[in-house]
Amino acid sequence: MNTFLAAALAGAAMAVSVGGAQAQTGGLLATIKSKGVLTCGVGPGLAGFGIPDQAGNWTGLDVDLCRALSAAIFNDPTKIKFIPLSSKDRFTALQSGEVDLLSRTTTWTMSRDTSLGLNFAGVNYYDGQGFMVRKKLGVDSAIKLAGASICTEQGTTTELNVADYFRSNKLKYEVVAFASSVETIAAYESGRCDAYTTDSSGLYAQRLKLAVPADHIVLPDIISKEPLGPVVRHGDDNWFDVVKWTHNAMLNAEELGVTKANLDEMLKSENPEIKRLLGTEGKFGEAIGLTNDWAVRIIKHVGNYGESFERNVGMASQLKIARGLNALWTKGGLQYAAPIR
Repeated sequence: MNTFLAAALAGAAMAVSVGGAQAQTGGLLATIKSKGVLTCGVGPGLAGFGIPDQAGNWTGLDVDLCRALSAAIFNDPTKIKFIPLSSKDRFTALQSGEVDLLSRTTTWTMSRDTSLGLNFAGVNYYDGQGFMVRKKLGVDSAIKLAGASICTEQGTTTELNVADYFRSNKLKYEVVAFASSVETIAAYESGRCDAYTTDSSGLYAQRLKLAVPADHIVLPDIISKEPLGPVVRHGDDNWFDVVKWTHNAMLNAEELGVTKANLDEMLKSENPEIKRLLGTEGKFGEAIGLTNDWAVRIIKHVGNYGESFERNVGMASQLKIARGLNALWTKGGLQYAAPIR
């Protein structure tokens, strides 16, 4: 090994060591540990993604990521303060420090990732914008919505997507925008508009709130890319890493076949990938300021990504959404986690 390469490797090792020490002693992770609670910004109530029951217990795919983080940090998935946020208020709440992270069906875009001073820690749901209409309207495609009035929510990417779609197809339309999803779906049901548009997953969830859900259909058209995922503020790389690798751990667990049910057995596995995931080999948890069994805690209390998907939005849920793009890459989908090594 030449002198230059040896020096470079030594410097890298020192940087890792220093980074690991900083991860354990400073930044937002240390603050969260000190106060004993994670503050998570969630949606105000979207079935399958983030919604409280009558007792105030939050459930959903986005909520599960918050619970996974709480499990990784505290070995307890309940040490969370959930802050419901509207679309127009969510980024301000994150930027101001009111919440530690945002996990509420938020689309990853360039402007949000740069000019808003935010970092997206991954994609926990690949979505796309669609339309819901009344069956009696007799419309079976978005291209037939010429001249229609469209209900949507302010402070989202949906207004721009609608404008792009109708302009590119040379169709006239009218947007009727509201401050919250509650107002938007209420306006649609009351007949204020011909169609309701939001992310396709949201349409299936919102349809459950209508008086007669069967009277409404979600059109097959998808008019945008909506990669949804958790968001943190710029400036704290370690906290960014913790959120990112929590998501990756859940995906890797599914790919490796590690579940809540077989976790104890998997802890005895000699598979090197499983050993690194579960912390029986290496010190990957310590490198980000957590214990080396951080992923064990996540799987024990929350499960892997597939388990979370199925109970919240998949076939075991009210929504019954197929995995589709959200299947693992090994099964024809887009969900692909970076390896733990």
